[in-house]
Amino acid sequence: MINLSPPRFFQRFFRNVVWNFPSEKEGVFLTFDDGPTPGVTPWVLEQLRKYNAKATFFCLAKNIEMHPEIFEMIVADGHALGNHSYSHIKGWGTDTTQYVQDIIYANSFVNSNLYRPPYGRITPKQFKLLKSQYKIILWDVLSMDYSRRVSPKRVYQYVVRNAKPGSIIVFHDSLKAERNLRYALPRVLDNLSSKGLTFKSIIIP
Repeated sequence: MINLSPPRFFQRFFRNVVWNFPSEKEGVFLTFDDGPTPGVTPWVLEQLRKYNAKATFFCLAKNIEMHPEIFEMIVADGHALGNHSYSHIKGWGTDTTQYVQDIIYANSFVNSNLYRPPYGRITPKQFKLLKSQYKIILWDVLSMDYSRRVSPKRVYQYVVRNAKPGSIIVFHDSLKAERNLRYALPRVLDNLSSKGLTFKSIIIP
């Protein structure tokens, strides 16, 4: 599988973005985008409990609005929360004022200082306006679980081959990703825990 880690020049361009935690010695950071989703998010929470794993859920506020009871399950299990916008708005090609307003509105549901841009796309101007209020969280391991062109086995193999202490790993608790997620997540949890790695939430003061 191709290397899906962000290019080094891109990482240098956005110096204040969090791509990973290089000082971390034994933990990895599982993250889940786009939920809460009926049938998927509760299953994810069940898998995480089996390994005493903590994660970070970058929630779409429109899904919180529709499924507040599932959102409360995430909170009750002690996972960290992140803002993933209200409407999964794209940074590129979107008016900056509209983009920022969507995120501010989303935070009335999520109440987090962590923000992950949908699609990982954000312009320098949008970034400049948001960085004082939010820690922008991207990743160094993208599972590609949302892609129908990627098999469940390849999703699993890519994650376990590239995850290392400090890695931020992206999964999606969405219907689109469900097929790949149900295969890969339990195997990733088992494989990485067998290597002595722990699963931590992202907490940045």
